[in-house]
Amino acid sequence: MSLSFDPQALPPIGVDHHLPPVRPEALAIEMLRQRFQAPPVWQPEIEAERPFIERPPAHASVLVPLVQRDELTVLFTRRTAHLTDHPGQISFPGGRAEPEDANAVATALREAQEEIGLAPAYVDVLGQLPTYTTGTSFIVTPVVGLVRPGFTLQADPFEVAEVFEVPLAFLMDPANHRWHEADFGGRRRAFLSMPWTGPDAAGQAQQYFVWGATAAMVRNFYRFLAA
Repeated sequence: MSLSFDPQALPPIGVDHHLPPVRPEALAIEMLRQRFQAPPVWQPEIEAERPFIERPPAHASVLVPLVQRDELTVLFTRRTAHLTDHPGQISFPGGRAEPEDANAVATALREAQEEIGLAPAYVDVLGQLPTYTTGTSFIVTPVVGLVRPGFTLQADPFEVAEVFEVPLAFLMDPANHRWHEADFGGRRRAFLSMPWTGPDAAGQAQQYFVWGATAAMVRNFYRFLAA
């Protein structure tokens, strides 16, 4: 779906400096395992968008890949510009559920392998976050998984323009969460962005504008870990 505005051109109306970052020790691998095994009482902050288009809802899954570097990073993709849904935007690898998928986890792992060539053998699934319903009528299940080193990637050039990583600690600090407002389908709506400047595949500094549904799922992950 094409947008009638440039989200990167909209100045933020607020930044959540007042919220505490997730403590570094809570981002350790064993602490993350424990959090999913014994989750706290919590509520996702953002569960759905107002619909942009009229079409039947469809189930989908995304993989939230936590890559085991010196510090954990989150792997994202930048979608190609010609796609019908969310062209050019920053996303997690994932997509629509297929009849042969046993469950949401199977969908996320299959889609990650098809989109970026990430073999499921390298992914240790920690758990799932609550579903998020997009304005394009996808009911998305975020599946969080640890990705151990040694994997190779081969992105599908039809769907994926670029793959990059952002430190998990950066995303789990609300001082990096910016609020914006814009008109979607004639209605005013707030949305989050989390701009990150980091190296591209050639090692050159590049700004990546994480926003919309992807940023909302990151925010819910923050709420889960901060609860």
